[in-house]
Amino acid sequence: MIKGKKILLCVTGSIAAYKSVLLVRLLVKSGAEVKVIMTESAKDFVSPLTFSALSKNKVLTNLFEEETWTNHVILGRWADAMLIAPASCNTIAKMANGICDNLLLAVYLSSKCPVLVAPAMDEDMWHHPATQKNIQKLQQNGNQFLPVNNGELASGLHGEGRMAEPEAIIIHLENLFFKKLELKDKKALITAGPTHEAFDPVRFIGNNSSGKMGVAIAEELSSRGADVKLIIGPTQIEIDKKIKTKKVISAQEMYEACMENFDFFDIIVMAAAVADYTPKNKSEKKIKKENDGFSLELLRTKDILLEAGKLKTQTQTLVGFALETDNEKENALKKLSKKNADLIVLNSLNDEGAGFGIDTNKITIFDKNHKEYQFPAKTKKEVAADIVNTIIQYRNE
Repeated sequence: MIKGKKILLCVTGSIAAYKSVLLVRLLVKSGAEVKVIMTESAKDFVSPLTFSALSKNKVLTNLFEEETWTNHVILGRWADAMLIAPASCNTIAKMANGICDNLLLAVYLSSKCPVLVAPAMDEDMWHHPATQKNIQKLQQNGNQFLPVNNGELASGLHGEGRMAEPEAIIIHLENLFFKKLELKDKKALITAGPTHEAFDPVRFIGNNSSGKMGVAIAEELSSRGADVKLIIGPTQIEIDKKIKTKKVISAQEMYEACMENFDFFDIIVMAAAVADYTPKNKSEKKIKKENDGFSLELLRTKDILLEAGKLKTQTQTLVGFALETDNEKENALKKLSKKNADLIVLNSLNDEGAGFGIDTNKITIFDKNHKEYQFPAKTKKEVAADIVNTIIQYRNE
């Protein structure tokens, strides 16, 4: 899908620059035309000659060289995609604040093409509020960010901040920029995150769902052309502004939001971790710690997936999730049948790389035609692409 595309690869000063050497090779092998810009500090890690030999194009580094003076405008219009990999903390900060003191930044500020950013830095720098604020600002401006990996860092520490692997970057390029809009004119409803069931003004029953998987699915459906509505419980996730979002707190609120105009949607994905029970009585005041024990009477909440299965028409595709700890396949297939879903996505907490609050997931998908699709552990963005691909394949059968 990248064959014939013009990719402008920008390399900044990071030990991860060595990965960009393989990235150029993979891009060229895929049939892309590649030009490389390097910052001055990037040359301390990889020689421009290496990139020049692999890309078969002159490497550009200096904004003020006579022959490159207007290149910041020309390159920004030449490229189909601008890929900044690795993107250092310093470069991200400059991009977010419109600073233009080298060729890379001048091209970025002149570019008309999609921009994909692959950050690389130490964990403390990655988690610093200033860095996260800069990333949010760039995302709001339409820039796409690849998730960082968790592993050994240049500092010797272990944690988040490693640049995405070249193979994963190629997949993101294909998925984010050059995919077909297979779901154009289709409408999708997604639920995500936990629900909080309050029993007094300050306490609630909840779970550890981060909402990352549901949000990733909503973003993937949107990128395929679907008109997406996301109903999400209490989370801290930044959501793409082009996705219509309704924030809810309780299971009842999520149920009511889902049932509103339910027949309007072509695709319904129930990815939220909705509480199964809610307190029968809610105290209007904070419950004081007065006794050694405390009892709470609970009532079943509305089963949103079950109710959706009752309402679903033949033209709608309903997708549920099953998070299991034992008899995983058997329980998932029972849920698929009982809830009248078209597809069920199985997560097992016994699988490494799956579960709440992390950036990876490992899934198996079953459809009501008795087909089974197994996938290895991947980032949640990549898993979202697998889920959407399976939905499209199922709808086209």
